[in-house]
Amino acid sequence: MNGASREALAAARERLDALTDSTSVDAAQLADELAAVTALLDREVSLRRVLTDPAQAADAKADLAGRILGGQVSGPTADLVAGTVRSRWSGSRDLVDALEELAATADFTAAQRAGTLDDVEDELFRFGRIVASDTGLRSALTDRSASTSAKSELLHSLLGGRAKATTERLVTRLVTAPRGRSLEAGLESLSKLAAERRNRAVAVVTSAVPLSDTQKRRLGAALAKLYGRAMHLNLDVDPEVLGGIRVRVGDEIINGSLADRLEDAARRMAS
Repeated sequence: MNGASREALAAARERLDALTDSTSVDAAQLADELAAVTALLDREVSLRRVLTDPAQAADAKADLAGRILGGQVSGPTADLVAGTVRSRWSGSRDLVDALEELAATADFTAAQRAGTLDDVEDELFRFGRIVASDTGLRSALTDRSASTSAKSELLHSLLGGRAKATTERLVTRLVTAPRGRSLEAGLESLSKLAAERRNRAVAVVTSAVPLSDTQKRRLGAALAKLYGRAMHLNLDVDPEVLGGIRVRVGDEIINGSLADRLEDAARRMAS
């Protein structure tokens, strides 16, 4: 997002944080309702254009959103959406993207309250690895001719009872409403949002052999020092990895043996 939309999204995030700071607000319900609003505005192009029209008064747009959503969603959701459409957006799709992000963030907040956020992060990563290794499954989940209900049932058969409810909800939304994204890009975006709930970055670590607990701690500490931010490690094993390990943080890739080369890279990058 650029310009006005970036500022509007920052304001929307602050509203969501303020809203979910209250334990009386059901964050999971908020997530589901925001996802429903996202789906509505994704379908109704003319409506989202009206709600982002800079020529319309902010209060008028908020009132319109309130009338449309009245009785359909809870008070907190209606208030959050009204506040969001009051902001100035550079493009109508930016508003939909923002609401989708808010829905996912609300779900991560619910998981954080329940003490399961780490589990959800790990499950999202593992699901991504499963999809990457199973072309048949990926095809079934991305088949445009398959119905939403069929995809939902397939995901429930895979994740129901095996993963946290938050994980299943997030993956189901992504698969049934990809909104032009690849499945891989959507899962990566969710992983980043989950890490941001604790001001952490995500490091995807692929090693030739499983890492010991000591190696994980050393690696996490070295990465935190290198990037100046706590890291959540998503771990994968690939015997063909050259040098013993590959670490990806965003677009940056560090190759080398477990500790020595990583620490050497940190020293070189700091100099």
